Amino acid sequence: MNTPLNGIRVLDLSRILAGPWAGQLLADLGADVIKVENPKAGDDTRQWGPPYLKNSDNQDTSEAAYFLSANRGKRSIAVDITQAEGQALIQKLAAHVDIVIENYKVDGLKKYGLDYASLSALNPKLIYCSITGFGQTGPYRARAGYDFMIQGMGGLMSITGEADGNPGAGPQKVGVAVTDVFTGLYATIAIQGALIERQASGLGQHIDMALFDVQAAVLANQASNYLVGGITPQRMGNAHPNIVPYQAFASKDGHIILAVGNDGQFKKFCDLAGCPELALDARFATNPSRVANRLVLCEHIATLIKQRNSEDWLAALEQKGVPCGPINTIDKVFNDPQLLSRDMRIQVEHPLAGSVELAGNPIRYSRSQLNQTKAPPLLGEDTETVLRDLLGLGADEIDQLTLKKIVR
Repeated sequence: MNTPLNGIRVLDLSRILAGPWAGQLLADLGADVIKVENPKAGDDTRQWGPPYLKNSDNQDTSEAAYFLSANRGKRSIAVDITQAEGQALIQKLAAHVDIVIENYKVDGLKKYGLDYASLSALNPKLIYCSITGFGQTGPYRARAGYDFMIQGMGGLMSITGEADGNPGAGPQKVGVAVTDVFTGLYATIAIQGALIERQASGLGQHIDMALFDVQAAVLANQASNYLVGGITPQRMGNAHPNIVPYQAFASKDGHIILAVGNDGQFKKFCDLAGCPELALDARFATNPSRVANRLVLCEHIATLIKQRNSEDWLAALEQKGVPCGPINTIDKVFNDPQLLSRDMRIQVEHPLAGSVELAGNPIRYSRSQLNQTKAPPLLGEDTETVLRDLLGLGADEIDQLTLKKIVR
């Protein structure tokens, strides 16, 4: 296949979500990603269910939906890195790969001889990406870090949820582990940057990724509202701190999102809603004035939106070019004709279930292809193949390692 990362090989020592997300994206882009797992139970997320994948008899398999979400396209080898022979296998494999991804605690792999210093001595071209809660330096470096706590520490929960004084007020986490996902994306970008740099230098390097850093970075305009404007952002429910009207409103039979991004769109909305005078009112004519008079304007808009059904509003607003949308449940998302037309719901063969449905990769190239044909692997599915093909081990040697429970 004409994939962007064809010929690149990755050793993925990571678990849970941030590291595996980066590994899955690299696999989608064509890299050969070898996932190293604990022979006893594998990646923690294999047990993070229900739900579990169903087999042809509609019975639960051992494959949790969570694991399936982040490990497409990889090969799995089960190696006990706590034992010297297991460590030796990983060290030998590191000489045959371009990239290592790991998310152990700081210095957690040093005692096994699998840290950057040890492996780069064996392979100077190795790009080694470490993902931790707080990074390799700083006063918090030794702390464990998980998405939920980083959403709290990193400010995201302080701006997510209803404002104080409103029903249901209080900090809320996002419904997806977005800090992990963002960290996986940043890690992938960093790895590809290091691959390009290696073409000139001939050397690999260590990449230090921290969930806390990433969460601060993706605060985006909210970070600038504080750093530039000196304003500490607060929870505002579905409202936007810098744009009005840009939030959810209750309709006669549900809710819609009204996302007015400029003054022209606001005028179109007012004309459509039968209140053109609002667009001429000095309190609402420009976005800064609408932000300053947010409460009175949104109360008026809320009354208007409540008078018609969601479907009526969405059809009329779309026809006039006013940005709007429904609030879909996930089942509606994955049955949306637009999403289906973009191949965002894919089906791949699976050894236990016959096939498994997954969310597709959103990248679209004009010439290159993605590789999304291999299902997330069973635990140790590829141990024998990898040890034979990359390290030249014979069947007897692999059998001995299996008997000693070094591999599975």
